[in-house]
Amino acid sequence: MASRMGDRDRRAGICATIGVFMLLGPISGCASSAGREPPCFPPAYSLTPAEAKPGQRVTVAAPDADCNPRYGKNALIEVGMTDATGAEVVKATAAMNDAGGFTYTFVVPAGTAVGDAAVTAVPFNIDWCDDTGRNNRVAGTGADPFVRVSCVMPVKHLTITGGSAPPGR
Repeated sequence: MASRMGDRDRRAGICATIGVFMLLGPISGCASSAGREPPCFPPAYSLTPAEAKPGQRVTVAAPDADCNPRYGKNALIEVGMTDATGAEVVKATAAMNDAGGFTYTFVVPAGTAVGDAAVTAVPFNIDWCDDTGRNNRVAGTGADPFVRVSCVMPVKHLTITGGSAPPGR
C-alpha cells in the first residue's frame, strides 16, 4: 500500500511539474525546440512619425529577424491602417526580404478620422498563426516544423491630428 501511495505521489508531482512548464512556456515566449530551430516570429516593426495629419507620409519598417523565418525571395508584407472610427483606410502589400526586413511608406489618406489609428504589418499570404501551432511555411522542405507560441496581432498606434499637411510631407 505504501508503495502504491509513493507511486501516486510521484506521478502527481511529475504531472504538476509538467503543468507548470506547459503554463510558463507560452508565457515566456519560448518553447522547447528539441534540437530544431526555435519559434521564429516576424521581426518587430517601427512606425515613424507617431503622429500625422492627412496627406503626411508615414513609414513602417522592420529590421531582419534574428532567427530564420524563411519567407522566401518573393515575400510580401501586408500593411494596414484602421482609423479612430474603425474604417480600414490603408491596406497594401510591399516587398519583404527572406529574413523579414522591409520598409514601406504610405500617405495618410484625406478624410482619415482624427484620433488613435491602428497600424498592422504582417507577412502576406502566409499562414503564420494557424490553429494547430505548426509552421506551415516549412512543410515539405525536409525541415521539421516548429511550434509557435503566440498568435497576437502586432499593432502600432498612430495619432491622427486635424488639418491636412501639404502633399508629400
